[in-house]
Amino acid sequence: MTAELPTIEGGDGISRRAVVTARRATHRGSGPTQHRRVALRVGWGVADQGISSLGNLVLGVLVARALSPHDFGAYAVAFTTFGFILSANRGPSTDPLLVRHSGPRTAEWRRAVSACTGCALTIGIASGIGCLLVGLALPGQLEAGFVALGIGMPGILLQDSWRFAFFSSGQAHLAFASDLLSGLLQTGGLLTLVAFHELTVFSAILVFGVTTGLAGLASVAVGRIVPNLLLVRSWLVQTRSLGTRYLVENLSLGTFRQLRMATIGLIAGLAAVGAIRGAEILTGPLMMLNAGVSQVAVPEAKQVLDRSPHRLERFCLALAAPQIAVTALWAVVAFAFVPRGLGHLLLGDSWKAAAQLLPPMMVVTVTTIFANGAIAGVRALGASRRSMATQLCNTTVMFALSTLGAVATGTALGSYWGFAAAGVFGTTCWWWQLRRAVAGHLATHGRPGVGVGRALGVDLGIEGGER
Repeated sequence: MTAELPTIEGGDGISRRAVVTARRATHRGSGPTQHRRVALRVGWGVADQGISSLGNLVLGVLVARALSPHDFGAYAVAFTTFGFILSANRGPSTDPLLVRHSGPRTAEWRRAVSACTGCALTIGIASGIGCLLVGLALPGQLEAGFVALGIGMPGILLQDSWRFAFFSSGQAHLAFASDLLSGLLQTGGLLTLVAFHELTVFSAILVFGVTTGLAGLASVAVGRIVPNLLLVRSWLVQTRSLGTRYLVENLSLGTFRQLRMATIGLIAGLAAVGAIRGAEILTGPLMMLNAGVSQVAVPEAKQVLDRSPHRLERFCLALAAPQIAVTALWAVVAFAFVPRGLGHLLLGDSWKAAAQLLPPMMVVTVTTIFANGAIAGVRALGASRRSMATQLCNTTVMFALSTLGAVATGTALGSYWGFAAAGVFGTTCWWWQLRRAVAGHLATHGRPGVGVGRALGVDLGIEGGER
């Protein structure tokens, strides 16, 4: 059957027949089947993040039990640096891929993945060299941690970029397989080190980096797309309107985390930094769930935006609500059972200091979940200016309040209560920005003819939005 173009009845008017046809096209695939597909993709995202977080949990627990609180603090500084680099890398590499190239494995998608993974590999090489140079200038176990991290960064970022490449094409099960392989290799390596009493800051982080890199190479083989370093420059130019802002956004958040750790270390010592890392390990399953949902949230939010933009806010809230229920259940378990020996079993001597941080950590977890729901909507809208401004404001408030808490009390606990208060402020800001962004999108795209033209694949010459 030949598709018919809509009849324009003057101005922006469209015939009734075109509207009916558009509605059928727009709602095709909706209903229970579509919901099951979305749930399946989200489930794979959560399962993937579960494997990744479980690997980090095993790494953290083994290191915490094998090392002194001081050495565990050195490990925490190196691991926080890894998180900073990982977050910064996603700004110019994987974030634009998700926003602009989520969809089937077309020739355009393949070229975008080749450029994106090449960009991540380039950043990995550069950051690895930087970690090596910084490590050589640091004393003791800090040197060991940064040198090991420098060796592993190229492979770590390569594997991470492929995870998001799989997510962007709806192949979350392949991302899960990549992280599963990495986790199995890492666990085997760590247990070998424990058996021979060779688990140190250097060896633990080195095993983490090398095994993740091997999983990255396996992802390249499965995806059959080689990272192309020659496409990096054109990729950065083509995506600069998004990549630059997302880089600033991610750097601001990563810088805050790094400065917060450094500030607490200076005020309360490396043991306090280790306590924070220990508390993060205990709340790891919750952040795992949140991160897993977040990995697929932007592509799914974009589909909701294309089908029913007025339902975007409701969808973002639906992303957060079940996670809040799980958080409440986890809080009950944590406060009821962890103090009865389980905490010491997991963290050893680092448990007592970490236990004090659980109440503010739960507040931070809840606010983070709510904020990430709104962030998914803002990013699906491509409102990168709005997103960057909000993130810069929030990180400034977070650093100010967490530092004030650390200075006032001289402890990690005071810092985390300041962080929790800032989280409430930040979550409010994100939802306010989402509401404004949705209103702007509906005002620009909600005129008669826009949604119909998109549903029929017809360009009616009406543009808008922020890209």
